[in-house]
Amino acid sequence: MKKNNYIHYVIIVFILIFLFLPLLATFLYSIATQWDTTVLPKGFTFAWYIKLFSDMRFLKALERSLIVSSLTLIISLLVLIPTIFIITVYFPKLEKVLKIFTIIPFAIPGVISAVGLIKLYSNGPLPIAGTMWILLGAYFIVSLPFLYQSIYNGLKGMNANILIDAANLLGANGVKSFFYVILPNMKKGIIVSALLSFSILFGEFVLANILAGGNYETVQVYLFSKQGESGHFTSAIVISYFIIILILSVIIIKYSKSINNSKE
Repeated sequence: MKKNNYIHYVIIVFILIFLFLPLLATFLYSIATQWDTTVLPKGFTFAWYIKLFSDMRFLKALERSLIVSSLTLIISLLVLIPTIFIITVYFPKLEKVLKIFTIIPFAIPGVISAVGLIKLYSNGPLPIAGTMWILLGAYFIVSLPFLYQSIYNGLKGMNANILIDAANLLGANGVKSFFYVILPNMKKGIIVSALLSFSILFGEFVLANILAGGNYETVQVYLFSKQGESGHFTSAIVISYFIIILILSVIIIKYSKSINNSKE
């Protein structure tokens, strides 16, 4: 048994090294003064990070990415949670139709979706191409499969129909049953799906670049525009992106744990 555990630890360490080594190399390059013919950088500096966070264009792009990703996530959760709950519990025959809609984002490439949306919204009653609003709609479609699967699995795993019947027997109507019985039990699945969706939306490039571009520049579009500059500077952008995602993930996880502890 001890030998098997040792092998498991070796495999886990190897996987972690494999995953984090490129990130570590990127970080070292972002703080290196020069690193070309030597094994390690010749010197270290944080000048690239100072330059990055002194650039108002980057700060604005970061603000836009946070706003559009957060708004999309909030709208998606407000729409999808009650919709999936109602269909799963009260109209199970419509589950197949809803699953088809969630598969569509995987079937249609992002470039084709972006071109179609531009054609649709460039003219007509809603000329929203190149604005945040078209990104909200496109990001909603992108997040749909990830949010749907987690929420749907959470409902099926808790036997939502049985819980609703029990709540009804105790005098709670459908609305109270949803808010006081179903929603608290779905919280972990919602948080996991929200984190996954937010990280995907925050790092999305194709739709943001084609639909909005410089009119509503996000972090990834900013990074793309800076790729011709110093590799140290672009590495600093990449590391900053990962750090921001890490901080947001820790905050959400800590917040969810504090809610669980307070309820216990």
